[in-house]
Amino acid sequence: MKTDLHPEYEPVVFRDLSSGATFLTRSTVKSDKTIELDGATYPVIDVEVSSESHPFYTGKQKIIDTGGRVERFRRRAAKSGKS
Repeated sequence: MKTDLHPEYEPVVFRDLSSGATFLTRSTVKSDKTIELDGATYPVIDVEVSSESHPFYTGKQKIIDTGGRVERFRRRAAKSGKS
């Protein structure tokens, strides 16, 4: 088997810029920035959206109804017996 074929799989912190939440996980991503978390220093990757701030996961998702499309879909779904 070839040596040095795969990148290093190391602990890394992902930081959500919009909510400030941090997630410690493992990844092959490299970063020059570091953060101290739980007494240890890890590389940090800043992300704009994560499960802490995405509207789908937070329950703050908005449905924008343009021209009654959502209502028409719901009526068609009710006719077919699926809801």
